[in-house]
Amino acid sequence: MRAISWLLRQFFYLFVIVILFVVLSNLWIVNSTKDKVFVEFDSLAHHPVALVLGTSRWLTSGQPNPFFKSRMESAATLFKQGKIKHFIVSGDNRTKYYNEPAEMQKALVKLGVPSSAITLDYAGLRTLDSIVRSKEIFGQNEITIVTQAFHSYRALFISEYYDIDAIAYVAGIPDESETEFVHWREYLARAKAVLDLYILKTEPRHLGQKEPIQL
Repeated sequence: MRAISWLLRQFFYLFVIVILFVVLSNLWIVNSTKDKVFVEFDSLAHHPVALVLGTSRWLTSGQPNPFFKSRMESAATLFKQGKIKHFIVSGDNRTKYYNEPAEMQKALVKLGVPSSAITLDYAGLRTLDSIVRSKEIFGQNEITIVTQAFHSYRALFISEYYDIDAIAYVAGIPDESETEFVHWREYLARAKAVLDLYILKTEPRHLGQKEPIQL
């Protein structure tokens, strides 16, 4: 019985430590980046290249993904308002049937952005990969990140770690009832970002040859 009691206490202590780590990571990430998150394009600094972070065009139910739609519309608005000259669309391209960058390009072109103003990053497997590759592969030290607000804090936190001057223009989100799971997942992802950057020293899965963007 003593051994079982000791073991249960250890599990409890571990649980408390994990919860504290998640909470503190979220406070650190959000509070250190919230001043760089913008909802009005008039307030944006002049960063001519935008990094549009990938997500699937379709939900698992087969319905259109509202996060995707909102990101593309927000990105197109920045271009039409003259805030952005060029886009890096970065996402997963795990198979020939799943290609986030190609889908983003098609959507942006349909919204009036010329294909010549779009660079496809097929190796944006994670947010960390997309951020690092925007600097190391595409040569950008200043970027405007386009994604939803809850995601933007983590993207900006990673950018700061890699000495990238980044701001975020946030796209709209669906009703709260549709996004609860996504928000809970993001809480854990922020804690994982702290682990990746400061403890595990995680690197992008793919780098490769440099492809600097010339404006």
